[in-house]
Amino acid sequence: MEVDPLSHSDSLDDPGEPGAMLCASARPWKRTSRTAFADLPPEPDDPLLGFAPYLHKQPRRNSITPDRQREFIAALAATGIVTQAARRMGASLEALYRLRHQPGAEGFAAAWELAIDRGIARLEDCALERAIAGEERPIVRGGEVVGTWRRYDTALLLFLLRQRRGQRWAANGTHYAALRPGHPVYERLRGEWEAQDAADAQAVYDSIDAMIDQMRLNSIANAALLAEDALEEEEDDEELEGNGGPTG
Repeated sequence: MEVDPLSHSDSLDDPGEPGAMLCASARPWKRTSRTAFADLPPEPDDPLLGFAPYLHKQPRRNSITPDRQREFIAALAATGIVTQAARRMGASLEALYRLRHQPGAEGFAAAWELAIDRGIARLEDCALERAIAGEERPIVRGGEVVGTWRRYDTALLLFLLRQRRGQRWAANGTHYAALRPGHPVYERLRGEWEAQDAADAQAVYDSIDAMIDQMRLNSIANAALLAEDALEEEEDDEELEGNGGPTG
């Protein structure tokens, strides 16, 4: 049996109190989690409901009228779940998604996204509360609850810190993609990379200089060999002239 999250009255909070939330779970042991609760729908004058609805040219009996569109957006903002909001106002998901993509339904589509954002914000609040306050769990012995203990989710805590304080906490693990200029680790790495680039560039320059020096030495050596060959040839010519010249 499914329970309507906006009409179920078996709640840990008094539904008559302002700001009370309604439990979306029929299972008592789930009602201790804030994620099992839905916020109250937005007030009629909430800007979220002030969007321009889609107007059917020839509305039928089961058309999703402007009032029903606002009813869906209000339910979606309260629950954050499209299926529950659709069931609340009595429309199929297919009809809602088809309406959302109609020309002229841009206001309805934008309100849809804003309502989802409210649900995500509530989910973030629940995650923060669980990370900070922990989660109370029962101690069961012999089939009876004899006490409780509080569990703190370290993985959730670190995840939230990396998401919300990435410049400080992401670098403490392997999440270097979150580093930004100005962060000490980023600046240190950039300094190392620049130093390595400079060293690599200097190595290239030194290699070029060594090559030029070697070419210069080779040129000098070749010039010396040519000069020596020329001197030997000149001496041979002088020796021939001293012996009377070449004989025919």
